[in-house]
Order: sequence, then structure tokens, then C-alpha cells
Amino acid sequence: MRDLDLTTLRLFVSVCETRSIARAGEQASIVGSAISKRLAQLEDAVGTPLLLRKRRGVVPTPAGETLLEHARAMLGSAQRIERDMAAYAGGARGHVRVLASASVMAESLAEDVANFLQNPAHRDIRVDMEERVSPEIVRGIREGSASIGLCWDAADLEGLQRRSYRSDHLAVVAHPSHPVVHRGKVRFEDVLDHEFVGMPALSAVQLMLAREAAVAGKPLVYRVLVSNFDAALRVVRAGLAISVVPAEVAQPFADTYGLRLMPLADAWARRRFAICFRDEATLSLAAQLLVAHLERCAPDRAAAV
Repeated sequence: MRDLDLTTLRLFVSVCETRSIARAGEQASIVGSAISKRLAQLEDAVGTPLLLRKRRGVVPTPAGETLLEHARAMLGSAQRIERDMAAYAGGARGHVRVLASASVMAESLAEDVANFLQNPAHRDIRVDMEERVSPEIVRGIREGSASIGLCWDAADLEGLQRRSYRSDHLAVVAHPSHPVVHRGKVRFEDVLDHEFVGMPALSAVQLMLAREAAVAGKPLVYRVLVSNFDAALRVVRAGLAISVVPAEVAQPFADTYGLRLMPLADAWARRRFAICFRDEATLSLAAQLLVAHLERCAPDRAAAV
């Protein structure tokens, strides 16, 4: 198959999204006949029909749906290339893309990266960060969509190189009027009779809680589902449910609003995070410098310095 033309792919995506060649042409300031010609050439290149013409517009065929998914990925990569090259043109001599879990982002990563960038020797380095759940982080590093990943070290990191980062401790956070606050030592199975605030199902914390509830033989009942720690803590503040979150994330919120924070006594509640990447030898110098800086942020390394 001949090299695919990004302009044609961009027009193909626009036609699929608008369900109209005419509207896609208006958006791109191109006449519809020119788009139709490009699409015909694209179908000829891939060897199969990509669009079905109907009375009220066009829809992608099954092959078109597959190409649409790939086209969006290719266009996204092209945009990242353009942004990366623009960074160099603007004077940044290093660009590092980082994927990190919600816990890492909420706890320490922003401050650690800010400290790294404050070093005059790093003034020409740009660091972009994106929050993902652990499986997506690992997949992103394996596929090369980012240079560095930071996630719970219990994730499946097979085939990747890793370094130690920080750690945290999961805790139950509750409204002061909740009956769970009268307990002394808190174990997860002891609070499973209460309703919880839940977060994305694929996050490392939620997967671990579901597994531990199954081991305890008790249901994990969610009263509220939210997308981030801040929302979860607001639900707790309202007295609607309890939540299990990293103590490092909840402590400032608990101090401000008088919530009760009870670290879990379970051994698995103490988590360590890992810095992962495909191969240190292939990392850019900027990425190598950032990895070294983040590794020094690990408590055991900091104590040894």
C-alpha cells in the first residue's frame, strides 16, 4: 500500500465525524468534489470501500471504522511531532513526555518536576505530563507514546526497565460523624460493611480494593462514583460515604475540613511507585536527567544523600 497522505486522512476523519462531504469541505475550505476525489483515491489505495453513501449523508463501512481509528492515532502522533519540533524551534533543547497515575500526580510529581525545571542547567528542557491509569501507562511506554511512566510498582512492568520513586500509604477517610471513626486500628475488611466513594474502575487503587474485598468474602458497595480524589473527598466531606485514598493526598483536605484520616493496617496499604521506561540507553539526555532526578526523590535515596 502506498504511503498514506495525512491531508487525505484528515479529510476522511472529518467526513466520518460530520457524516457529510459537503460539511467537511466547508470546514477545510475545500470543494466537495476535491474531497470525493481524494476519498476515491484512498479507497483505491487500501483496496476496499471505506464509506457508504446514504440519502442523509455518508457513514463508514467496517473497514472505514478501522481506518478511522488508525487515522485518529496517526493524526494525533503528527500533532505531537509538530508540537515537539515547535518546542525545539522555540529554544527548548529537550522535550520529555511523562505518563503518571492519579496518585503520583496528586501527591508529588508536579513539585518534583518543578524543582527539576528550576535548575538553571535544565532551563531548555520541556516536560509534559498526562494522567493515565496504570495499565494505560505501561501500554503507552511500551508503544512509545511517552518516554517515562510513573505508576504503582505492582503493575505489570515486564519488559520495561524501572527505577524506584516515592511511596504512599492508603487510608480510610471519613466524616467525623461516621461510625467508622470510633474504631482503633483499621483494617480494610473491618470497614467493608459501609458504603464507599469509588473512582475509575481500572485505577490501581480500585483494582486492589476489589481484589481485597473478594479475599475477605465481602461486597464492596459504592454509593457514589467519581473521577478524581478531590471529588471523592468532597463526597466524604458531605457525609455520604467513606473512601480509601492515599493519606498523602487526603491529609491537607482533612486538616482543612476536619475529616478523620485512618491509615489502613493492611500490609498492602503501603505502596511503592516505580519510574519505568523502555531502555535507558535510548532515552534522550533530557529524559535521562529527569529519571535521575526523580529517582533521587525516593525517600531511601534522599536519606542516603
